[in-house]
Order: sequence, then C-alpha cells, then structure tokens
Amino acid sequence: MDLRLTGKTAFVSGSSQGIGFATARALAGEGVDVILNGRDAVRLDAAVEALRREAPGVAVSGLAGDFAVAGDVDRLCERLPGVDILVNNVGLFELKPFELISDDDWRLYFEVNVLSGVRLARRLLPGMLDRGWGRIVFVSSESGVDVPADMIHYGTSKTAMLSVGNGLAKLTKGTAVTVNSVLGGPTYSDGVARTVKSLAGAQAIGEEQMKAAIIGATATSLLGRFIEPAEIANAVTFIASPAASAINGTAVRVDGGVLTTLL
Repeated sequence: MDLRLTGKTAFVSGSSQGIGFATARALAGEGVDVILNGRDAVRLDAAVEALRREAPGVAVSGLAGDFAVAGDVDRLCERLPGVDILVNNVGLFELKPFELISDDDWRLYFEVNVLSGVRLARRLLPGMLDRGWGRIVFVSSESGVDVPADMIHYGTSKTAMLSVGNGLAKLTKGTAVTVNSVLGGPTYSDGVARTVKSLAGAQAIGEEQMKAAIIGATATSLLGRFIEPAEIANAVTFIASPAASAINGTAVRVDGGVLTTLL
C-alpha cells in the first residue's frame, strides 16, 4: 500500500532508540523527512547518522532536549519548525512499589510522559490546522487501561496521555487533522531489554528464560511473545498517513491481545 507520505515532515520525541527510533525509521522508509530527539546528544547524533545511512533519500536531523527540564523544552520548541506529523513517544517507566513512589516521582512522570505531548501539541497543532492537514499520534500503553500494580505512576501517566489525545481530537472536528493514540502491549524496547537483563541477572537465569517467564505471566497475551518496536512503529506510520483519514480521536490497540476489555 502506498501510504502517500512522501514529502511530509515528522518530529518523533524520544527517538534515539527503541520504539521512537523504529517509528522514525518506518516513517523515513515511506519518504518522510524526520527530526529525531533525545536527551543524550551523543546518542542522538549516532541515531541520526544511522538513519541517514539507511534512508539517504530523505532529510534526517536531530534536536536534543530533555523533557524533564523546562528550559530544554522551551529551547527545543523554539527551534522546532512546523511539521506535518507529531509522534509523542518520549516516556519513562520503572517497576516500583506504590509506597516508594514519591511526590517527586509522580511529578517527573507527568512532566515527561504527559506534559511533553501537551507542550509539543500546543506548539504544532495550530500550524497543522492552518495548513489544513496534520497528524498527532500519542504512543501510549495498555498499562494506561489496565494499570499495573507495580507501575501505578507509569500507568496513570499513560491514562492521562489518552485523555489528552482524546480532548485534542475534538479541536480538529471537520478538518483533515487527526489526533490518535496507540495502545502498545509488552514491547521489547531498549529500556525493557535492560530491565529484563537486570531481572535475569538478579535471578541467575538467562535473558530468554526471563522473557518467557514474563510473557508467561501475562496470561491474556494472545501473541505469546514480546512485541517488537517495529510492530508498534508500523501501526503509528499507518495512523500518521492519509490512508488513515477516518481514524480520529481513538486509541488503536497494538497490544498483542493483552487487553480483554473493549475500548
């Protein structure tokens, strides 16, 4: 299918690795000029160079910025050009007992996971509406619907992300601009891989055995394995395309069947 994205420009937050980089790669593969983002300038530069080698036919650039630092966000937004596609991907996650989640933890998770998308949409949505076309996609999680007991702050921030996306979509009524969310399931991103390796080391078992144990404990998974970042990226790329023109104000499940409730 021709997604008709050639010549569009996209900004993907948190895209120096993981789902964000996979999304930038998928968009670039469809002819989209992409602007990557990360808080580590060295890692970001390496990601930009890697994608330039993979997709020589499109423009690839990077904007460094830490969404936990207000000054960084302001500087990034000032340098950010008008884009056609905004992918709000940046996010934090960790396993932590509820009683140990401090007020500062809660503030940090909402600052990065929620307000990053708010600030970027506030900067970019007006231009999309003025130009008559645009896409905003929030990379949320099934944890925003079925909040895990060991990541309540993370799950709650993903719930809030869904709410922001739903509200913003109502501002696009009657236009060719859409705002949607993707509900990803357990995905083997770089961050998850590090966590799995840490857990495997603590339990003195192999990484693959640990992965199987985690998915085995996810009894509702129909996929029966971790989702690959590229599988999330493929869904985001379709939603960001003109081919998905009738999809607006919704949360698209790419969860491998983990969720058992209808949205």
